[in-house]
Amino acid sequence: MAKNRNKKRNGPAAMDVSTDQTVTGPQAMDTSESAAPKQNIGGSHRKTKGVQMKRTKNVRKMKAIAKAISKSEKLDERITRSESKIERTKDAKKLYE
Repeated sequence: MAKNRNKKRNGPAAMDVSTDQTVTGPQAMDTSESAAPKQNIGGSHRKTKGVQMKRTKNVRKMKAIAKAISKSEKLDERITRSESKIERTKDAKKLYE
């Protein structure tokens, strides 16, 4: 036998459909909000995502800074190496003059 799934229930959420007013013409539409305003569906997720984005942005920023520092150190090392090489070649030329 089929279950009574579509059975109407009279509980606290039952809607009162009895009306004492008679409609005798066009009425203005009720635009007032009766329920609490709805939040955005992803409202709370966006907040946490913003924090995550900020963290990842900071991580990327720190990595970029570290990379720039290492590049500048490598550049300085290359410059000192080339300068020392130039000095050595000049000293060697002076020996043969």
